[in-house]
Parts: sequence; C-alpha cells; structure tokens
Amino acid sequence: MYAIVEINGQQFKAEAGKKLFVHHMKDVEAGKTVEFDRVLLVDNDGAVKVGAPTVEGAKVVAEVVNPLVKGEKVVVFKMKRRKDYRVKNGHRTHFTEVEVKSINA
Repeated sequence: MYAIVEINGQQFKAEAGKKLFVHHMKDVEAGKTVEFDRVLLVDNDGAVKVGAPTVEGAKVVAEVVNPLVKGEKVVVFKMKRRKDYRVKNGHRTHFTEVEVKSINA
C-alpha cells in the first residue's frame, strides 16, 4: 500500500516505514507525530483511489526523526567572459526528515 501525498508544495510517494526528506517544517520536534491530509492518490494492492483533488478521509501519519537536516552544498557561479565579472555564491537547503508510520484511507 502506498499513497501520493503533498507536503509543503511537493509530492512524495509515501509507504509505511519509508523515510522522507521534506522541505523544512517549523515548530516540529523530534519524536512528535505529524499528519498530512493532502493525499492525492491511494493504492491498496491494486485498488486505486484518485482524488479530485484529494482523497476524502485519507491521511498519512508520520513521525519526525530529525527536525533540521542540511542538504548538500550548491555552488552558484556566474561569469561573463572578457568583462572581469565573476560572482561565486551558494547555499545549503534545509530539510526535515520524517518516517511514515501508517496510511489511513
């Protein structure tokens, strides 16, 4: 059984026991449970329910494993040839690690 769920504007395939790295969620602590009710699709061993836009009464229950995980470093380098213009910049995206406990549909 799996579900396609929308979390903070991104869609994820959620299965029980699977760990997901979602965009950073504020005001969550490690060990707390969170519920996501924007379930777009549920597949229960071949019986597929597709929402319009969401499936009624379906939700995904997950536990916060780590509230703040830093992603890989991304380097942004801009250069214009023959113009003596070089800019080096970068960032590290913040994520929250959650583990899916159950899918209620």
